[in-house]
Amino acid sequence: MDTKEKYQRYVITNCTKGIEPVVVDSARGAVLTDVNGKSYLDCFAGISVVNSGHCNEEVNAAAKAQIDKLVHANVYSYYLQPAADLAEKLAQILPAPLEKSFFCNSGAEAIEGALRVMKKSTGRTETVSLMASFHGRTYGTLSITGQAGRKRGGAPYAPGSAFAPMPYCYRCLFRMSYPECGLACAEALEDTFRFQTADDVAAFITEPVMGEGGILVPPEGYFRTAVEIARSHGALWLADEVQSGFGRTGKMFAFEHAGVVPDVVTMAKGIANGYPLAAFTTRPEVSACFQAGDHLSTFGGNPVSCAASLANIAFMQREDLPGQSARKGVFTVELLKSLQKKHKSIGDVRGRGLMIGIELISDDSRTPAPATTDKVKAYCREHGVLLGSGGVYGNVIRFQPPLVISEAQIEQAVQTIDNALSLMG
Repeated sequence: MDTKEKYQRYVITNCTKGIEPVVVDSARGAVLTDVNGKSYLDCFAGISVVNSGHCNEEVNAAAKAQIDKLVHANVYSYYLQPAADLAEKLAQILPAPLEKSFFCNSGAEAIEGALRVMKKSTGRTETVSLMASFHGRTYGTLSITGQAGRKRGGAPYAPGSAFAPMPYCYRCLFRMSYPECGLACAEALEDTFRFQTADDVAAFITEPVMGEGGILVPPEGYFRTAVEIARSHGALWLADEVQSGFGRTGKMFAFEHAGVVPDVVTMAKGIANGYPLAAFTTRPEVSACFQAGDHLSTFGGNPVSCAASLANIAFMQREDLPGQSARKGVFTVELLKSLQKKHKSIGDVRGRGLMIGIELISDDSRTPAPATTDKVKAYCREHGVLLGSGGVYGNVIRFQPPLVISEAQIEQAVQTIDNALSLMG
């Protein structure tokens, strides 16, 4: 049997919308190569993971060197230098007073741990997150995810989870426009606390840029207003940087655009450029609530992944990948805005850095066009460009390539999208 046949027989795949019909053999930089030797420009980066490029030589060299020294010894049973060095590095690249880190394996696990420390440190039991949000696929993270499409078939979820209006300017729930709206979506958080909770909220949980929801970028001032309201009710702010962190939005962390420091930050995906690793980082006084037995992770802080992460961050800083992402993001959005003038099917182009969404519509009423989105993805794949898709209506093309992508490669990708939309009228 070939790889596809083995998947069909042995791998549970019916939980996904569908696997791209590409059998990947190798990858380098921003390019994937299949088993037949065909190359694809990867504009989704393994779901916003390989920010420093596929098979980054420096990251891989650090991992290989660590493999020959030590592959595993539990980081919460013994002192491990790679974990200590990485915790120190995270404290250095995050603003004070964020300096205490807990290591785990995935974004969902980081969120679960963050929820636990926030509830215990505050003595509170409830959460407030956003409509259209996505925080993972475990029971706890789905409980705070604001999308029915991700939650069907698993209810009932954990009680005590409330949801505030999302900052989705293109489809504003209040039928208003920024800035005349007066940040109505942020101000509405007061009503969420007042009417949907018992005023016992431990955590206000947000993605600084909402990924699965459709690359939703909050308007200027949103977080200053929303976090002030949350904190006035005694809640801590959790910034979910699992997808938006590590240079993706033009800064090392997307919350830096807001000018407000979170109480807890969760991270995964881009932290180790493909090696499995996640973490949450918080203030010392928040982490101090944990006692023996409160939390643990067998593989969290794996020395190989920590070594890879240290090399990854060093590469990002030396090459200024956040700065590259900011500049390349402006370049990409300008190209896509030009396409928007040409194609009526492009309703909106939005993003920060190289976290960009192209929302496709079918008419002047902004009717979502998920079928067109699927066709564009398929056309681009057939012509050597891999894209993501998502959004609460399934109609957003997600452009999230490795940050090392060149401008020439960006032009190739945008031209291929242009060709796809032209073919579809």
